[in-house]
Amino acid sequence: MNLRQLEILRAVIRHRTTVAAADELALSQPAVSNALKTMEAQAGFALFERVNNRLFPTAEAMALYKESEAIFALHAKLENRVRDLRENRAGHLAIVATPPLAYSIIPSALSGFLRRRPETRVFFDVRRYEGIIEGVLSRVAELGFALGLTHHPGIAHEVVHTGEMVCVLPPQHPLAGKPVISASDLSGLPFIGLERGTRLGEAVRDSFARAGAPFQPSVEVRYCNTACVLAAAGVGAAVVDPFSPRQNGGHGLVVRPFIPTTRAVAYMLWSEAEPLSRLAKAFLGEIRKESALLARAAPHQQDGAGSD
Repeated sequence: MNLRQLEILRAVIRHRTTVAAADELALSQPAVSNALKTMEAQAGFALFERVNNRLFPTAEAMALYKESEAIFALHAKLENRVRDLRENRAGHLAIVATPPLAYSIIPSALSGFLRRRPETRVFFDVRRYEGIIEGVLSRVAELGFALGLTHHPGIAHEVVHTGEMVCVLPPQHPLAGKPVISASDLSGLPFIGLERGTRLGEAVRDSFARAGAPFQPSVEVRYCNTACVLAAAGVGAAVVDPFSPRQNGGHGLVVRPFIPTTRAVAYMLWSEAEPLSRLAKAFLGEIRKESALLARAAPHQQDGAGSD
């Protein structure tokens, strides 16, 4: 007895007529009747007693009905699994990101992604740039996100957002009223610099050099988020990526465009050794949506989180 025959048997047991069973299964009534005759011939015993145009299952038929419950439960589970895979609603996805992206664009994207895929499980880790490259190459993570990129054999990439470095200031800062802050404006004022040797740190130093302004930080930090926290505390101004000021409600910072223009490009990275999974492609779609929202929301000047 095959799965289709069992399906017909179960439908007839539930409805007690071949007409109702045929309607449920989208079959003709003769097709259901013929299937019952075939099953009884194969089984060697009656499956139904016919009383007043209704079919009553025999004890043997009910035994088959009960025994087949597990088969159809497993079949339904398998069908649901296929549907989830087709619609990218289940599976595992591992992501690593540098702090500016991990604490800004990714959480919103991840929220929408998981809301539509409650059965999906995600591993998410925050690392320095070198850890992103290592995680993707070692396949610990399928996707990596970082600001800035140098060529790495075996790493494929896509630009997911292009922005510009900004100047962050405490509200009481003497430059807070200016619509745009230049490197020269910061000369002689308390300044929080990014660590030498890092991509963003070197980019900021280069922008000061292009402007012919001295780069003289009072404090040097590794992460832009740290610079934002210190700026909000009144330590000084800082030039950071456009993502970090959005963390923790904006830290109560004033955010201004910075010149000379210094690009901050966000990349998604993955291993060239294997194509992206359907889940990874779906998550990339969420990242693109967040990037578009960020681009539209970025004003020429911001005062704290309320202008984001």
